[in-house]
Amino acid sequence: MSDGATSAELIETSGGVMRFAADQPLPLDCGTRIDGLEVAYNTYGSLNAAKSNAVLVCHALSMDQHAASRHPLTGKPGWWDQIIGPGRPLDTDRFFIICSNVVGGCAGSTGPSSIDPATGEPYGLTFPMVTVADMVRAQAMLVEALGIRRLFAAVGGSMGGMQVLQWAADYPERLHAAVAIACAPRHSAQNIAFHEVGRQAIMADPDWRGGDYARQGVRPEKGLAVARMAAHITYLSEQALQRKFGRELQRDGLSWGFDADFQIESYLRHQGAAFVDRFDANSYLYITRALDYFDLAAGHGGALAEAFRKSRDVRFCVFSFSSDWLYPTPESRQIVRALNAAGARASFVEIETDKGHDAFLLNESVFHAALAGFLKSGAEDRSVP
Repeated sequence: MSDGATSAELIETSGGVMRFAADQPLPLDCGTRIDGLEVAYNTYGSLNAAKSNAVLVCHALSMDQHAASRHPLTGKPGWWDQIIGPGRPLDTDRFFIICSNVVGGCAGSTGPSSIDPATGEPYGLTFPMVTVADMVRAQAMLVEALGIRRLFAAVGGSMGGMQVLQWAADYPERLHAAVAIACAPRHSAQNIAFHEVGRQAIMADPDWRGGDYARQGVRPEKGLAVARMAAHITYLSEQALQRKFGRELQRDGLSWGFDADFQIESYLRHQGAAFVDRFDANSYLYITRALDYFDLAAGHGGALAEAFRKSRDVRFCVFSFSSDWLYPTPESRQIVRALNAAGARASFVEIETDKGHDAFLLNESVFHAALAGFLKSGAEDRSVP
């Protein structure tokens, strides 16, 4: 059992690192492969005798496998502890929850900070490029290694939602339900632009050292912090920023300099500083690039509906948030139209909120109730006790 005061940390946690033998490589879309793949994961709840209650939770860009348990580096509660737990939408009294760190990540799964077995040194930029499809392929290997032939559901928000869509396209026979939250079928030019600003901030830091900073004993903390600050703005809405900060000052009067005069400046600086304590800069480069490359229709002749043509037996629920300008509602509606065109069963819910993209991580009661209702209905349909 985890220690700590919050109710989320009363959830029993299991997991570890799944290590795959050299004869089980992960093939990558870039044309190469990863030998000796490692996938770090946590589980919550218990797998039933029929192995019919497994739910894969797919995490967003800056998250990891610690979805409902205390983070070992920061000590903070899990990033989805409002969703996962007894009596919550992902009810651990009913479901067996699996959450793994994506390949390319920095929380135990194979990524650029991992040791390259061929050299005995960190991969750095010699790590191969990965895609969202590669992340899902690694998850599928993990699920199979855990002895689960078919997931009850895959659930995720933001980049996690894109993984869910990829699961439905690539492994529809291994999935009963798919819940895609606050995501899009491909990355927009605007989102690619924001990611490029972040990558350039990292690569402009003198301590980046061409990606070889780990071997040289330094870290590009300033560049990574700026990248996080820029990205964090996209996770919020203008209404939320105004409500929380407005033009409130940090102290009485102006500094007449470049200290953090405004509360929003101090907030962003804090977000950047906290991020560098738990995230690897090269992983940030690789994962943002994987998101930029994401275009589900591209592998299906440019027709998004074709990506879901084999997914007619999967039950879908797509969620969007009214103030999300990173992945706005029209992009979710595009997914739903493609699902309808493919003959798939799809529900769609737009949540009215002023909290922006990050609303899926926050206390949104309507969202929680709708998600719980969809999962409960699906569980009853599949006779999951």
